[in-house]
Amino acid sequence: MLDENLPTFYFRHTSNNPLLNLIYFTQNGSEAAAEYSLQKIDPDLPQSKNKYAVALGDAGVQDVIFAEVLIEPELQQPSLSAAEVRQQNGAPLPPVPIIPDGFTIQLYNPEQQVPVKAEKSTWTGKESWEFEMPQQSFRMPSMSKLDRQQSDPVASSLTPKIMFKWKRDSKFSKDMTCYMTGTSVGGKKSKDPDITIALYKSGKEPSVTIYEPNLQRVDLEDRKGLEVVLLLSAEVIREIYLFPSRDSFNIAGVPNKRKNSRPTPTTSTSPTHYMTSAMGNVPPAKTTSPITQQPTPPLDAETKRLQALVQQEERERDKRDRAEQRRIKKMLEEEEKERKRRDIEVAKETERLRKEFGMQGQDFGPKPNLPPRQQQSIPQLNVPIPPPRPLSAEPRPHGGSGFGGWFHGVGSSPGSPGYGYGYGQGQAGPSSGRRRVGSADSGKPQKKKSTFF
Repeated sequence: MLDENLPTFYFRHTSNNPLLNLIYFTQNGSEAAAEYSLQKIDPDLPQSKNKYAVALGDAGVQDVIFAEVLIEPELQQPSLSAAEVRQQNGAPLPPVPIIPDGFTIQLYNPEQQVPVKAEKSTWTGKESWEFEMPQQSFRMPSMSKLDRQQSDPVASSLTPKIMFKWKRDSKFSKDMTCYMTGTSVGGKKSKDPDITIALYKSGKEPSVTIYEPNLQRVDLEDRKGLEVVLLLSAEVIREIYLFPSRDSFNIAGVPNKRKNSRPTPTTSTSPTHYMTSAMGNVPPAKTTSPITQQPTPPLDAETKRLQALVQQEERERDKRDRAEQRRIKKMLEEEEKERKRRDIEVAKETERLRKEFGMQGQDFGPKPNLPPRQQQSIPQLNVPIPPPRPLSAEPRPHGGSGFGGWFHGVGSSPGSPGYGYGYGQGQAGPSSGRRRVGSADSGKPQKKKSTFF
């Protein structure tokens, strides 16, 4: 399960009726409940031979049909070799069905046909199935007779349609993902980046998960119809394209073994309502011919071709796996050889250094008790005191400023070291980086006079 909070449908078989499957729905971790019924065509009916039909109906009332699919494939006689002809003893083989390039989903109330076209990429080999659904499916309610006479939005070619596509996840995978690929108006398509709509997971219990966060980007009026199309198209693609079998088209035509004394009513010949009459609602015609068991037909050429193709793909996959295992084993062996080579080189270099320098000092035992170091006295240097230098002004008395001796040099009295480096009143000493000329009472600095001119 991708996420238990997403809407998910599970396809489950019923034990009492092999022709009926139930689709269970769950969301937000709720207990799965039967939502739809998937009804297969009855092979005992004579009109069901060489046909594939399936209908999606209500789980509670199975007579309520939401949509159905009817496929009548083209048939061809298989080509046999001489040995196969002798093996059949001259008995003719049943024809082989040709898998069609697409199918049509018939929706009811309102009636709408949704063609599904199959495509296969020549570059990647991945298969895809495209279909379109109109943005507006229902006619606006109106009291006007003129509005009622207009064509339905589904039948109008000017109604914008949204394009969808089922894609296989890979060439060898049975899982699929449905994307919204763009819009179409009047046959002109505009491609958009693929948006994930649903995910199909194959297995013993197939499931379809609706990716609900992206549904708000789907501008579609008939959300129920989209849900029905997703479920029914996924089932048809699984049986016809992912797991093809000649039994799906009822080629052999199983004879009727049920006894029914009721008269046979007339059945509808309309292809859109064929499935409703073939699901067992209409009893088959009573036959008086003796029941003869037909021999099981051998595998036809198409089935053999598909089996050979699957076997070839499995052989190629096994071959690639074995090659990858050999490559990884060889890489690990080379890494082990390189590690051993480095260990040998390190051992050789260690032995060489041991022979050259010995092992003295390599035994790190307890810390030895070393004698204390003698403190060496630093000799006092007799630095001569420079003579006092003349001042150009009276020295400022010590403590005349609130900043102490910060702006007065080292000393402030005559005879002390550094005397003469202090500032005079209104003047700067010779050690100052900048000089200010002028009286302290002027308030404005005077222009410095050049000593050269």
